[in-house]
Amino acid sequence: MNWKDEWQRVQRSLARAEGFAARHPRALTGTVVGALSCFAVTAFGIAPMAPDAEDLPQRVISESIPLQSLDEQLAQLASFDPGLSRSDLTRSGDTADSLLRRMGAFDSGFAAFLRSDDTAKKLLVGRVGKRVQVVATASGEVQSLVARYAAESADQQDTQFTRLSITREGERFVSKLETVPLQSQTRLGSGTIQSSLFAATDEANVPDAIATQLADMFSGDIDFHRELRKGDRFSVVYETMTADGEPVNWGNRSGRLLAAEFINNGKSYQSVWFRDAASGKGNYYGFDGESKRRSFLASPLEFSRVTSGFAMRFHPILQTWRQHQGVDLGAPSGTPVRSVGDGNVEFAGWQNGFGNVIQLKHSGNRMTVYAHLSRIDVKKGQKIEQGQKIGAVGATGWATGPHLHFEFRVNGKQQDPRVIAKASEALTLPPTAKAAFQAQVASAKVQLEAASTINEGVVGE
Repeated sequence: MNWKDEWQRVQRSLARAEGFAARHPRALTGTVVGALSCFAVTAFGIAPMAPDAEDLPQRVISESIPLQSLDEQLAQLASFDPGLSRSDLTRSGDTADSLLRRMGAFDSGFAAFLRSDDTAKKLLVGRVGKRVQVVATASGEVQSLVARYAAESADQQDTQFTRLSITREGERFVSKLETVPLQSQTRLGSGTIQSSLFAATDEANVPDAIATQLADMFSGDIDFHRELRKGDRFSVVYETMTADGEPVNWGNRSGRLLAAEFINNGKSYQSVWFRDAASGKGNYYGFDGESKRRSFLASPLEFSRVTSGFAMRFHPILQTWRQHQGVDLGAPSGTPVRSVGDGNVEFAGWQNGFGNVIQLKHSGNRMTVYAHLSRIDVKKGQKIEQGQKIGAVGATGWATGPHLHFEFRVNGKQQDPRVIAKASEALTLPPTAKAAFQAQVASAKVQLEAASTINEGVVGE
């Protein structure tokens, strides 16, 4: 019997074993062991029948490989052009030539196309700050250009972006304009305060918008103007919106702070963003379920410095000592001013020393006043929500420089705004949302633990 006949006999035996196993599942184990044992013995008998490798014919093949001369190799290396890629943002006053020159591309034909093509013209019109990526040869000839910026339609800007692409096809250029969905990434960051919050977040590569949200999140626990200490630490989990993998740098599309821990003067504070599925409303809560949001924010500016508090001071214009009935917040002219609470516009216009001023009426016979504005963005009788932008910092009226004068009045009498904000009632977590909230807190704890050990990293999409 040759080895082929023996192999066919083995296959028939295995087939019979499989049929037996199907008919008698309880005897499966014994059957398999027996089959494997037989196969091992049979294999022992077959192996010597296989051809010996030493008896197989051997053949040596020799082939010469032509080598290029050194001059030919150098010529090919000199002709190789991998292309150079560079990114930048469009600036005020940019022209087609100045933009390309700044990006190391000297291509008069491409510059002419940017000036003449209706789609390509969009690159240098409208808002500045468009993120541009150019790929050019070593000699400066442009191969492609891609620009990413906010969607042209305002109602799409939270979820989509515009991609303008121009490519070289032979001797001509082809332009294309697309509206593309934004993507979100969840990132981690941590840092230590050495001088200021923004210096520490910059060091940790955390966006300024997230730093602002961090200050807002813990504004009821920490006075970031007075109580920040060198050595304080923070860990953050935040969402960032990206366009083709690049972080978005326009508008308010910077993403949300999802969870954070801040250790101030040795005391730890934690918070997580949670959206109630039933109501659709989101808010920051401590890990114990207590809302971080109160009826009134601590400040009408996202982040600023107090230049004059609620206390006696020497009036810079009247040149006399008197009680300052509000808080002055220093900020550049044009800085957005937001409402510290829900309310209605009682007054919006000019008032002598206050210049441009807005008065908002809130529940409980309470009123907030925002003075010296450079711009008013609301009208009398308009309903306003907490955090809504209502105007901009200025220096109108009796002001020696750009700042916001902010007052909080209860029953017509001025009160210290910071004291009122800390004492205001907190929003409550709905009982039906507690199970989902605890699950989110558990996830946030794991992420914050990881964040505390790194400076910054992407953890998911």
